[in-house]
This record gives sequence, structure tokens and C-alpha cells, in this order.
Amino acid sequence: MPKYIMRIIAEQLSMLKKQTIIPALLILFAIPVFSQQTRFSLSTDVNVLRSFKKNQRYWAIGQTVAGHFHFTEKDGAYIWFAYYTKGRFSNQLTALAKLPATTPQQIPYSNNAKMSLRHVSIGWKHYFRGGPAIEEGWSLYGFGGFGLMIGQVENSHSVKIDSAAYVIPVLSGKGHFKRLTFDLGLGFERQLGGDVFFYSEGRVLVPTTDYPSKYIFVNDNAPFTATLNFGFRILF
Repeated sequence: MPKYIMRIIAEQLSMLKKQTIIPALLILFAIPVFSQQTRFSLSTDVNVLRSFKKNQRYWAIGQTVAGHFHFTEKDGAYIWFAYYTKGRFSNQLTALAKLPATTPQQIPYSNNAKMSLRHVSIGWKHYFRGGPAIEEGWSLYGFGGFGLMIGQVENSHSVKIDSAAYVIPVLSGKGHFKRLTFDLGLGFERQLGGDVFFYSEGRVLVPTTDYPSKYIFVNDNAPFTATLNFGFRILF
């Protein structure tokens, strides 16, 4: 990378050391875009998502749209946006009476939940074999970054429960939540012709925050998800 670009990066990071890491990363990724040596790709895929956390297991279908900045023949940055259909799961729960005089003291019920996710991620991509512009053979790459998961959950109880008289583990209705994530993945890629490439990759989205939500029964390290993706990338 040219020395003047490295100098600009150092100056910008020094100014932002008291700020959040996200603006610093954006500057780091944006500066090389203006270099003539940097190439750019757009990709899209369909994927299958699996939520693995106990009492929150479900399947969903999703799509990803991503931009890729190829700084060298092996390394670059990515930014993607993904969204998924609603996944369905249920929990067998018990509402407990707040006062000893309340009858009955316990009310067992089923909570039927629908959860949908949106995810934005930014990070670094490295080719272990091949590269983003090879004309023959196949490529193997890995990536890692940080993301923001935005979720919505909709709960439906099997019986109506008075929240004034009972402690309810999960509220009925719609609720929203957010999670910061650490994102890891491994992918395979092959040229189809010209500047079009087919790829398949696996991703793991690990939540790094677990702000409690009264609409989610499992909040600790959840939702913990992984995806299997199949798509196409176009090199410009």
C-alpha cells in the first residue's frame, strides 16, 4: 500500500481513538477505494439459516447482498446486508402467581414464537488459495468481522394470562432486539465465465451482547446462528 495512504490512515485513527471502532474501520476501508489498484465486486446469494440455541431452535431462508473491496490479490474488505424469513419455535412455560392468595398458583402454557433477523457485517477477507480475479481453477477464502443483528419476535400464548396477577416468563405480542456479533466464515469460489464467479460459503454469527428482552425466553448468547450460502459475485 502506498506510503501516503498509510500516513492518512495513521492520522485518522489517531483522531478517532476516543470514538467507536466502527468509524475507524469505515475510514480504513474507504481510503483504498480511491486507489487505482483496488477492484470492486458485488455479490448476492440465497442461504439457509439455523438457530442452534436450546429452546430457540429453528430454520429460516435468507438473502445476502454484499460489496467487496479487493486491495491486493489475496486480501480485501467486505460489507454485507442479510435478511431472513420468520423462523418458528415454541416453549413450554409456567406463569407463577404474584400473591399466595391467587388461585391457581401456577398456569402452564405454550408460547409460540416467530423470529426474524436482519444483519449488517463489515470485516476482512483473505484468499488462502486462488484470488478474486483468477481465470482458472478454484479459490478458498476465509473472513472475519463484526456485525449488528436486528431482530423481531412475535409471541402468541396458548392461554390468556393476567400480567397483573402472574409473573410471565415471556410477554405476548411483538418485540424488537439488537445484538452485536462476531462473524466468521469459510468459502469456496469458482469462475463461471468472464467476471462472474459462483461461490458457496458457511458463516457463523456469534452474539457478543445479550441485552435482555422480555419477549425472548433465551437471551444469553442468543440467537446463536449459522448459515450455508450459495450465490454469485461479479467483478468490476
